[in-house]
Amino acid sequence: MTGESRPSADDADAIGEGINATLQLLLAEKRTAMALLRTGIAVMVLPMSVISFLVATSRLYDILHVNYLVIPLLVVAGLLIVLSGYLILRAVLQLHFYDRSLKRLKSGHPQLMSILD
Repeated sequence: MTGESRPSADDADAIGEGINATLQLLLAEKRTAMALLRTGIAVMVLPMSVISFLVATSRLYDILHVNYLVIPLLVVAGLLIVLSGYLILRAVLQLHFYDRSLKRLKSGHPQLMSILD
């Protein structure tokens, strides 16, 4: 015996299971980031639709007489737009991170190339 040990079939299965678990985790995290992106887009739609409704109906009211209603509404709409921008940016950054991680995993394990492409 030379001191070198060959990996057994059980060791190869354990490594394969580890790669499979890592792959499933990365894909699940990527799906979560996509859900976050979808949420950010949905949050962005609400203030945009309210503001477009106000613009479309602006001939029916005088802005000076309803300032006490319009100003808080615009502040809330602005906050929702900032929140949605944050959610979208965070989701895009997470998607790029998980894409890079998947690419690293694929380059280290060529058998994954056929599965992930």
